[in-house]
Amino acid sequence: MHRTKVRVVEDALDANNTIAQANRADFDREHVTVVNLMSAPGAGKTTLLESALVGLDEEGLRVGVLEGDVAGSFDADRLSVLHIPVTQLNTDNGFGGECHLDANMVRSALPAVALDDMDVLIVENVGNLVCPAEFRIGEDTRIMVCSVTEGEDKPLKYPLMFRACELVVINKTDLLAHLDFDADLLERNVKQVNPDATVMRVSAKTGEGVEAFRAWLKALPERMGDASHGHDHDHDGHDHDHDHGHDHHDHEQVTTA
Repeated sequence: MHRTKVRVVEDALDANNTIAQANRADFDREHVTVVNLMSAPGAGKTTLLESALVGLDEEGLRVGVLEGDVAGSFDADRLSVLHIPVTQLNTDNGFGGECHLDANMVRSALPAVALDDMDVLIVENVGNLVCPAEFRIGEDTRIMVCSVTEGEDKPLKYPLMFRACELVVINKTDLLAHLDFDADLLERNVKQVNPDATVMRVSAKTGEGVEAFRAWLKALPERMGDASHGHDHDHDGHDHDHDHGHDHHDHEQVTTA
């Protein structure tokens, strides 16, 4: 019985990875670099994007957002005022209210995503520290946002999430003066599970450190292009751990399969 359960999980991930490859082909065809942005609920992903994406188009980087939530369009509404392409993808209608986005969900939303109007697509995943890291969606890279209110031990409790990400953003540093929190310890714990991760400290509220995050985003398309030149994309491996146009002033909504 145990072996059967494992086989079902592996089959599901294999099917997901096949669809992720199809998504990747669509993104490559449109020359779009894709970021999978993940965190626990309330870590500040949307606030970070509100702060970081302002004016990037004027600096030569066209960014769009695919906003994943179980229900509602609160975060998409906030981002739509930035006059960038924003598409809402809900999992409660047609996807069983899943706590993550998978490749099939993203694929269902692609007809509403204006890929030809962007250089970078940021997929803001559903807030969760476990499931989003399991499912590839066809992305080039992954970012994890954690806040100083979550505790220094999160990388050790949820290692797959931190291990799966290239960039870890420690957010809400403006609260450090009011908390018994050791940011250096958190960073050491991140490095313990993912020695190659880049770690940034930011306050999306005050703007401290946000410019470094903007610079990281602006360099991403060229860096991803250099990394993939002459090589196949390596976006298809299992992450389970056994140890196209619309009005830029509004957002599209996708809620069913």
